[in-house]
Amino acid sequence: MKKIEKFLKKYKVNNKDKSQTPVILDYKVDNSKRTVRITVDETFAMQEFSAKTTRKIYEGISKRLDKRYRNHKITIISNGLSIDNLAPNIKSEAGKRLSGRINIDYKGNPWVKNISDPTQITHGLQNRHISVWASHGRYYDNNKNLWKWQRPKLFGTTEDLFTQTIVVPYLIPMLENAGAIVFTPRERDWQKNEVIVDNDDNMVGTSYIEVSSQHSWKNTGIKGFAKHPGYYTDGENPFTAGTARMAKTTRKSNSYSLISYQPKLPQEGKYAVYVSYQTLPNSIDDACYTVWHKGEKTVFKVNQKMGSGTWVYLGTFEFDKGSNEFNRVVITNQSARKGVVTSDAVRFGGGMGNIMRGNATSGLPRCLEGARYYAQWAGMPYYVYSTKSGTDDYRDDINTRSYMTNHLGGGSCYMPTVEGRKVPLELSLAVHSDAGYSANGTGLIGSLAICTTGFGSGMLNSGISRTVSLDFAKSLLTNITQDIRYKYGKWVEREIYDRNFSETRIPEIPSAIIETMSHQNFPDMRYGQDPNFKFTLARSIYKTVLRQICNSHDRSYIVTPMTPNNFRIEFTDGNEVKLAWEPVEDPQEATSRPTGYIVYTSVGSAGFDNGTYIKGSNYHKVKLERGVLYSFKVAAANKGGKSFTTETLCALYNSDSEYADNIIIIDGFHRLSSPAIRDNVFEQGFDFDDDPGVSLGPTAGWVGRQLCYNRDRIGIEDESGLGWSGDEFTGMFIAGNDRNHVRTHAEAIQASGSYNIASCSSEALETGKIDLSRYKLADMVLGLERNDGHSLKYYKTFPLLIRDQLRAFTKRGGRLLVSGAYIGSDMTAPEEQLFLKETLKCSYAGSHTSLNDFIYGMNTTIPYHNAINEEHYAATKHDAFTPHGQAYAALCYNNGGNAAIAYRGSDYRSFTMGIPFECIKENQKKHSIMRGIMDFLMK
Repeated sequence: MKKIEKFLKKYKVNNKDKSQTPVILDYKVDNSKRTVRITVDETFAMQEFSAKTTRKIYEGISKRLDKRYRNHKITIISNGLSIDNLAPNIKSEAGKRLSGRINIDYKGNPWVKNISDPTQITHGLQNRHISVWASHGRYYDNNKNLWKWQRPKLFGTTEDLFTQTIVVPYLIPMLENAGAIVFTPRERDWQKNEVIVDNDDNMVGTSYIEVSSQHSWKNTGIKGFAKHPGYYTDGENPFTAGTARMAKTTRKSNSYSLISYQPKLPQEGKYAVYVSYQTLPNSIDDACYTVWHKGEKTVFKVNQKMGSGTWVYLGTFEFDKGSNEFNRVVITNQSARKGVVTSDAVRFGGGMGNIMRGNATSGLPRCLEGARYYAQWAGMPYYVYSTKSGTDDYRDDINTRSYMTNHLGGGSCYMPTVEGRKVPLELSLAVHSDAGYSANGTGLIGSLAICTTGFGSGMLNSGISRTVSLDFAKSLLTNITQDIRYKYGKWVEREIYDRNFSETRIPEIPSAIIETMSHQNFPDMRYGQDPNFKFTLARSIYKTVLRQICNSHDRSYIVTPMTPNNFRIEFTDGNEVKLAWEPVEDPQEATSRPTGYIVYTSVGSAGFDNGTYIKGSNYHKVKLERGVLYSFKVAAANKGGKSFTTETLCALYNSDSEYADNIIIIDGFHRLSSPAIRDNVFEQGFDFDDDPGVSLGPTAGWVGRQLCYNRDRIGIEDESGLGWSGDEFTGMFIAGNDRNHVRTHAEAIQASGSYNIASCSSEALETGKIDLSRYKLADMVLGLERNDGHSLKYYKTFPLLIRDQLRAFTKRGGRLLVSGAYIGSDMTAPEEQLFLKETLKCSYAGSHTSLNDFIYGMNTTIPYHNAINEEHYAATKHDAFTPHGQAYAALCYNNGGNAAIAYRGSDYRSFTMGIPFECIKENQKKHSIMRGIMDFLMK
């Protein structure tokens, strides 16, 4: 015994010290059966087991047994299980499957498939259905008769919002880019507007049209969706208040029936599209839906044998304001199967919460509410979202996430005996943040993972051992720690909790909770609120899901590529442009190398198409129509899926004359960051007034400005506690870096005269892939770019190599337009200040902040975004300048400070703006200001 105890004390997991030494709880020898059974406490089960580690443990124990027992069969038990069963998702060293596994696989058509997507995924998550959700959400407190957050408002956010900013813009798209069909029990669309088109309710301005050919549309005879005015009370089910339509299928391509759902949208923008239908005995698995978005079309096949009577997500698209045939959804009765197609309401946009509790709704967008309220709007039975009969919304919400997963997945091969809607969901994941803080406010708390193996018989509904969940939880925690440490140098790996938690106990499929970090500990949140960190964290989770699912089905996998960089568009001959880019390697993932690329194109005001696949090459040539603005973005692809897209770049062809005026727009605004940081002996937290930070696209993650910075109040969760925050941002989708600034500049230049426009990322200019001598004018778009001192990634307005390029360009007589909020303040070194003085003919004269959102000059008043808002990112602080030499002030702030410096010399011309040009409000004003600038620089 003592030798074994000594072995366990010294034993290390993957050459790492354990946080706690395992304790032997029981030691039994049965000489008649020739067995030795050693029971160790649960801490031993928390390590990452493999066939190799299991073998090494048994060898180590065997060597230390009394010689009399060396030939006995040894079994080591921890947390109620043999360690042989603690690595169920991998094979043994001999290639045999370990115990506790049953080979189950779904072979039918997926719930939803985008057949317009050119990505050919064979080694990703294709045809895999996953349930993923962000924690908590606004809920109704039955005891206090009010709506509130489930977690405290700390460091500008609350867990109810923070985890969404990981799941919605990062994790779910990554899983979908790998081919997965992702269900989430909370509304996913960050869109306040909602328009429903339905056969039972023709709203004013919307258009519901049926066209019948050989087979006519008729009622299914089963209750369907219908919306009534006002709010919904507890227990009301909108999916049993109306009717649905059906038609027999046809194989004909030129004679078919259809239904057109055309909304009247109150605003231009992105809207999620949801369809609904009913499952009948002869339903088909390939119902054809076409989404028309800004004139482009995307076609989906939906398996109507599953997932009926609820909102089924197709995708999120850009739509025009108003109502027209270029923005609608069409379903036909075309099918390769003999049967019927059914159709019910179509929903555009996430909308506002409409479930009344007490005497009020939440007053917030539906996506910010808990799952309990979305489940009701999505047609779930009452027992799914209210096990407490309406008396405890908090508990109901926690349970709803799992019960909704089971209800949708019930009847599938993964939950064969559960009553439900047959969606083959095979894995569930809850993404949370945790409480806890370091005593001195400097240490990290880090991540932990949770699973439940000790419930019921220890088996899931399909017969799979619950130890699969333990393996999943371990992999999540290990991989997150490794990936974050690789990228950022440090992170804390906490424990695995194998405990009775609702979100890991209730699901009848393998499940885990990942507590990403502590929302109560500022050192954690300093990382967590950096968008680049969120990307790293989400990518790690996606990779774990990929490995977990592929390994469980004995399939090899390929990790999706990284987004290409050095994107550039230049003219080659006449009206032909060449798009080029460079692959980005992921040093951690050898399989992630791209084998092709997808080029997305938008022509004029139309939406982006579904993409053109480019095999192997990192360039693509396009012929442009004269006078039409083209926009492009690129994603990298391989057999595992596709990356996020690049920034949007543009090209415009007007003339191939040797005297044509060629302009290049350079996108130098890449920055993504948390708000400014206060971290000293007295204060700690985020300072929104100094710098609100920059999210990737809009964010729903902020509740309000931080109010308490007092480090002495750490750990207190009320108004007096460190991190406590206000409410002024609650319900806002604050605009961020949408990576579309080149298009704004290009549209304004197009309206200013007959120019040829090329464009590039500043990376391409910095690495020498762009020859500025080909251009008469360079438009440098800098937005909120700067070295802010706290971001996890380095950003700079004018890196050295770009300064050299611009100097040479102006010495050749090139014209230069530069706009950005930190052009002066980001250039503090003597050589940098010299560049400002000699090339831009100005120097930094201090930062400007004002409640007045106007600048003045050029015979007009110019409104611009200087306050946090939902329409466009804001320049809340920006630079003032002093002109040098022959330069002069062209625009001024309300306090008289210089907002723009103009220089028109005999050698070259320049125009430098202290606010980002794209922050100017109103397109007409943008175009008139750009026309004036172009006249000054070019004529």
